[in-house]
Amino acid sequence: MNPVGTKIKEIRLKKGMSQEELATDSQVSLRTIQRIENNENEPRGKTLQLICETLDINIEELLDFGKHEDHQFLGLFHLSIILGTLFGVGSILIPLILWMTKKDKINGLQRIGARTLNFQIWWLILMIIIPTIGFVLIFNQGVPDIKVMTSIMLIPIVMMIINAILAIIFAILNFRGKQITYPSIIPMIK
Repeated sequence: MNPVGTKIKEIRLKKGMSQEELATDSQVSLRTIQRIENNENEPRGKTLQLICETLDINIEELLDFGKHEDHQFLGLFHLSIILGTLFGVGSILIPLILWMTKKDKINGLQRIGARTLNFQIWWLILMIIIPTIGFVLIFNQGVPDIKVMTSIMLIPIVMMIINAILAIIFAILNFRGKQITYPSIIPMIK
């Protein structure tokens, strides 16, 4: 497990920030940031909180109390979405259960799980809203054409296929050790 200072430096560099920017934005002195990143000092209390807020990370994610790497579980977590799509809202329920039981034990699952669940919630909402709007618009124009009706009914199926493809891609990437997941849309779960 990397020291906290090394993790802060890695996260800062990934976000494209300089030490000066981190110091200014977090209101922590530049010298303190340098000492932390060189693992001369370990941040505590308010300093740690300010740095985490500036880097947009959870303190728990940085400290990794009792957590371990499990790329296989992260990959299986993404694949659970495919199984879940067979059971309606299962694409939310199955990952939610896995996330709640393991988020404090596996590195990266807190963030990956929250983003995945947020995406799945919004994806399900869109799978319901888009066809509904389509049907409302068509029925307002009179008797619908069978081809148009079929096209609208195919929208959720196509969306389920896209969701399954994304789940497979993210599962493969996570099996390979890359903690990549869905984009953050409107976070409801953190």
